[in-house]
Amino acid sequence: MPGMRVATARHPLMCPIVNERKDQEGATLAETVFEALRESVAAAPNNPFICVPSGTSYAPDGLEWTYSEVMQRVSILADRYRQSGYGLGHRVALLLENRPDYFIHLLALNAVGASIVPVNPDHRHAELQYQMSHSGALLAVALSQHVDRLKAVAAELTHPLAVIDADRILEQMPSPPRKAASGLLDRRTEAGVFYTSGTTGRPKGCLVTNDYWLSAGEWFFALSKGGGRFSIEPGQDRLFNPMPVFHVHAGVVAMMPMLLSQGCVIRPEYFSAKRWWNEVITTRATIVHYIGAVPQALVALAPAPDEREHRVRFGFGAGMEPAIHRKFEERFGIPHLEVWGMTEVGRWTANDVEPRPIGARAIGRALAPLEAKVIDERDREVAPGTEGELVVRLAGNDPRKGFFAGYLSDDSSTEAGWRGGWWHSGDVVRQGDDGNIYFVDRRKNMIRRSGENIAATEVETVLHGHHAVRQVAIMPVPDEKAGEEIFACVVPADDHRPGNGLAQDIAAYCREQLAYYKAPGWVLFLDDMPVTATQKINKAKIFEAGVDPRALPGAIDLRAMKKRQ
Repeated sequence: MPGMRVATARHPLMCPIVNERKDQEGATLAETVFEALRESVAAAPNNPFICVPSGTSYAPDGLEWTYSEVMQRVSILADRYRQSGYGLGHRVALLLENRPDYFIHLLALNAVGASIVPVNPDHRHAELQYQMSHSGALLAVALSQHVDRLKAVAAELTHPLAVIDADRILEQMPSPPRKAASGLLDRRTEAGVFYTSGTTGRPKGCLVTNDYWLSAGEWFFALSKGGGRFSIEPGQDRLFNPMPVFHVHAGVVAMMPMLLSQGCVIRPEYFSAKRWWNEVITTRATIVHYIGAVPQALVALAPAPDEREHRVRFGFGAGMEPAIHRKFEERFGIPHLEVWGMTEVGRWTANDVEPRPIGARAIGRALAPLEAKVIDERDREVAPGTEGELVVRLAGNDPRKGFFAGYLSDDSSTEAGWRGGWWHSGDVVRQGDDGNIYFVDRRKNMIRRSGENIAATEVETVLHGHHAVRQVAIMPVPDEKAGEEIFACVVPADDHRPGNGLAQDIAAYCREQLAYYKAPGWVLFLDDMPVTATQKINKAKIFEAGVDPRALPGAIDLRAMKKRQ
């Protein structure tokens, strides 16, 4: 299978052989994700590992499984996979939504050396077909409501894909069409393929190894020793993450530090602002992890008497609107630690050292051994205060250690990303005199107007501060004179009537705070905008392909107002 790497390790319980290593104090260092589970079971069998709040569709009263209970389920399932012939060199797609069963299958497949392919349940037929074809998955395990559409996909593939209902997997599991590879399991063994969002093209499959998973959990401990707000209390912490498990931040970043510290992963069915505080409080969460517009949705709620009855020590995530950062912390009593990371990197920077810059999109500093710098278009490091691209690597002989292993079937893109020995993030940032890195925007989200580079995020941040704006998305549109012009899609706040007057007021508000050329040249009011599973506005789906938004009914042309003051 293209991109599949077979390496070495050993699982005494499941039969393949694993090389145990010892650290300087004699403690066992896990080589695989399953080994990490086995060690935590030995250390704290009765600690809770997976918690589901009450009120879910599949567990109305909620549930909580201890480490030993999880191991029992994993062992039974791993035996079934192994007896059916699954192991090294096989990829298995998991379409199990955000249920605890996802983690059971993940750990069981890791135990036998197979690699998982997490699947977004919102994918339509063409998206599923692409992912199943590109990944080369030989088996898809799905909730019953997804089985038929996966079978329809399987019928069109050029390679065999068996589809099975997760509820019947112990009764009848099909054998793979080819034998598993021989070998041992270790940190280099492929453990999963996570797909990028694909908002600007076909999604890329990021190959991740056991080392990637384990390094992500170990990184949390490193941050805990960095003198900042990040901390972890082994055996005590309970981490709440409402985001989808088919993305790294929930499927890896939230899971692994709890697994390595005998803590508990709290796994709600989905994000709900109205249920948030009840779920956080009743599950006794001590850390909350979110991304996208979650904090904004919470601040928009009417004040509730229980919103400070929680036990949360800190929250962390990416993309909090600067305009609400301080308000969020003061209202809810939760320090928000803004972080930066990406699927390819597996580690993150964090704005957690006091005094923290608040409300400025500060993503903190790179903690050793992670290294970061800001470069120009010729890969030269720029001076503090100058915008450039963020590049990162690991110090030492292997700058790629713990990062993703590469893009599946796309070595050229992998090597292009690693040019010069640094991973090129595609994010535009600047480093302040205080040493902190400040996020500006994604490079692909930059608008080039009359020779000026404009960050869509900067304009969105300002417009979020307007009282009449509930949601806003800034994007470029062609312009005969300027090359590109700024187009603002706006969902107005309740009780605000869309129209020319409001559009002009929004543009004027922007011009008061930013250079005139950064104000919207076009405004279109919408009732709502599509969002991704991580609650980010999905700009790629606001308009159908080929549509010129300037020609849509209701598009308001404000270009005549854009004049130098």
